[in-house]
Amino acid sequence: MEGWLEAEREQLVLWLPVMLGAGITAWFLLPDAARWIGFTFGGLALGLVAIALPGGGRAPRVVAIAGIMLAAGCALIWWRSERVAAPVLARPAVVVVTARVERVEQLPARDMVRVTLAPLGHADLPPRIRVNLATADAAAEIARGAVIRLRARLMPPPAAAVPGAYDFERVAWFARLGATGKGFAPVEIVAPADIPGADLRTRLSSHIQSRIAGSGGGIASALATGDQGAIAEEDSEAMRRSGLAHLLSVSGLHVTAVTAAAMLLVLRLLALSQTLALRWRLPLVAAGAGALAAVGYTLLTGAEVPTIRSCAAALLVLLALSLGREAITLRLVAAGAFVVLLLWPEALAGPSFQLSFAAVTAIVALHESPRVRGWFKRREEGRGRRLLRGLGSLLLTGVAVELALMPIGLFHFHKAGVYGALANIVAIPLTTFVIMPLEALALALDVAGIGAPVWWLTARALDLLLWLAHVTASAPGAVAALPAMPGGAYALIVAGGLWIALWRTRVRWAGALPFAIGLGWALLTPPPDLLVTGDGRHLAIRMVNGEMALLRDRAGDYTRAMLGENSGAEEDQLLLLSEVPGARCSPDLCMVEVPAGARRWRVLATRSGYLVPWREMIAACRTADVVVSERRLPPGCSPQWLKLDRDTLAKTGGVAITLADTKVRTVRGGGSHPWLDPLTVQPPFTAPGSAQRAPGRSIAPQ
Repeated sequence: MEGWLEAEREQLVLWLPVMLGAGITAWFLLPDAARWIGFTFGGLALGLVAIALPGGGRAPRVVAIAGIMLAAGCALIWWRSERVAAPVLARPAVVVVTARVERVEQLPARDMVRVTLAPLGHADLPPRIRVNLATADAAAEIARGAVIRLRARLMPPPAAAVPGAYDFERVAWFARLGATGKGFAPVEIVAPADIPGADLRTRLSSHIQSRIAGSGGGIASALATGDQGAIAEEDSEAMRRSGLAHLLSVSGLHVTAVTAAAMLLVLRLLALSQTLALRWRLPLVAAGAGALAAVGYTLLTGAEVPTIRSCAAALLVLLALSLGREAITLRLVAAGAFVVLLLWPEALAGPSFQLSFAAVTAIVALHESPRVRGWFKRREEGRGRRLLRGLGSLLLTGVAVELALMPIGLFHFHKAGVYGALANIVAIPLTTFVIMPLEALALALDVAGIGAPVWWLTARALDLLLWLAHVTASAPGAVAALPAMPGGAYALIVAGGLWIALWRTRVRWAGALPFAIGLGWALLTPPPDLLVTGDGRHLAIRMVNGEMALLRDRAGDYTRAMLGENSGAEEDQLLLLSEVPGARCSPDLCMVEVPAGARRWRVLATRSGYLVPWREMIAACRTADVVVSERRLPPGCSPQWLKLDRDTLAKTGGVAITLADTKVRTVRGGGSHPWLDPLTVQPPFTAPGSAQRAPGRSIAPQ
């Protein structure tokens, strides 16, 4: 053990963020405070015992530091969850609210403006809310720092609809977001924005979208400001299915391009002066300009956590270059991850953190390998062979990144692009070396009003990118779909991948075993036969042919997509239960029999808000194995196995059921995380028309 650790001594520091992240993960997985305390003191005890072991050596120190990092991670995320604690709306309400605008997001593709507000003088409302306004009801006066007054229908942040779905309730807790909803006209300006340049990002996005129409303009504004609101849903879906969606989120690729462009421009300009070139360290000056460009670009794009993470990494690279050290190393990646986890430990649970660091780790680990370096190092050869070698390096890098990202995409989104490595070979150079420079040049020329020709070229390049996304997404077998992956399988895949990436000796290949076990576990896990949303309104049940049938004929697009993804079915494979042969449906009830295991299961579900006669309902319940309803069912309703009505679902949340082995998974597993039982506030009921109107200026018609 000591000999192995001595051989790997340069790699040991890479495991600091891993152990810190493991402690954070433990807090999310463990249900209550008693176990959080136990885990924290257990980690500290492990560290103390390792330190006290006689004989010394590297192994006890490694165990001690690992135990301390585990304890620190659990304590850190617990402290963070308490620090951001804020009241949450208790139940839906219609309110008239005066609030200061904290953020404005234009979503022209959905004809909507999303506004984050801080209510003023409303002790009965959460300190931060978010409302969606129709574009026609909003105006340019709504900018960050303005005070507005409007009427809105608010509701508490929703939990995950079914197990494995997106948990907005948890995300909203760490964002201190206590309610979301829809605002209505008229919207009144009580006080205009008092922050100079508060709407710079919005104005820049609008300017870009006025130069390039449609989704192309949306992608261009996403590259410049991080605003994705103008990208049509079908184009966004094509980007996701083709593995190109990472180009839409401002991340390391974009920050690197901006930083490198600033450095190159400053270096070339200053080098024109012989005096400056001889007396100043121009690379150091250029690095400073690149740092300023990275920070400015981060602020312009909204300073989201992924962008801040990329900016921090860029600054570390520039620092290493200034000190004459090797810039791109796994130590740099580990330092960036460690800093992010210290500042935003909750980011670990989100796909953004996992995807970005997995991609960078895969790239750096691959190219730090001596064998791979030998394959692609520079050598004296013809231009053709050099080009082929470069293309081979890009392809191998793309394959490694796709292998690293596919399990993460399947775990969080239940689908992943299969041809992403090939598409990115074209898309990344096209975006980095063509689209972004053209867009920057067009914006610069717009100062003199002569940017139109360059905008035309930018639009054609964006059309090519969208064409590539649609062609890749529509190719046969372009998307790998998988129902909700077990957490244990995902943990084994991640642990195995990290073990392979972070060690350097042959022991690294031992990580292939947990990786393979986790992957096999995920692939062999049967998809759920029955999905029930937490409100009991929607249900999806698997038919004999493997397709899923929906209870309600008019389920919305979001509900259809969510149920399809979590059941492992494409949206176009979803049927209507009322049209399935053998299902007996009325406007109020549906009864269907499905074979699973060694028996046939009878499922009964209500599909309207109207009450069914009491005696008929009880009689139907007695013949069913599972009964699902959005209402409170009478006590006499006793199915053969499982009753999921309003009272039960309020405790369990959404439910996923595998009938063959009678396995039931729920959203709420009985934990006591702060967002599950928060402090709540509730405004008093106000009769329509009784609210007093505050003085202000209306910006929408009555």
